[in-house]
Amino acid sequence: MSYIKQMFETHPVNPSSDHATVIECITACYSCTEACNACADACLGEKDVAQMVDCIRDCTDCGDICFATARIMSRFTRTDFKLAGAQLRACIQACESCGAMCEKHGAKMEHCRVCAEACRRCAKACEALLAQ
Repeated sequence: MSYIKQMFETHPVNPSSDHATVIECITACYSCTEACNACADACLGEKDVAQMVDCIRDCTDCGDICFATARIMSRFTRTDFKLAGAQLRACIQACESCGAMCEKHGAKMEHCRVCAEACRRCAKACEALLAQ
């Protein structure tokens, strides 16, 4: 059982949203954070690193936004739903931008393909939570 799920089950404040949807969002955000961090690092290792500057920047920004989103969505006490919604929308935008950038390189660089996949999953999970 994941620690995220355990925290949901033991937290004294029961969030009104569907647990599975929130857990998937948090999990996808943390996974995307790691994928973006690793992809940016892998881009730095490419032979023509100057060609990868935009991808590195998008991955770095996306990873930071996904990390912040996961942390905000993990807080159930006195949730500011307006702020949470804005953060989810920012995360969707960051994932869409980063995913599109990584998709361009994905045929030649496997790390970019994996990162684009993580970005798509994260954007989808944030959209699902935002729809609740």
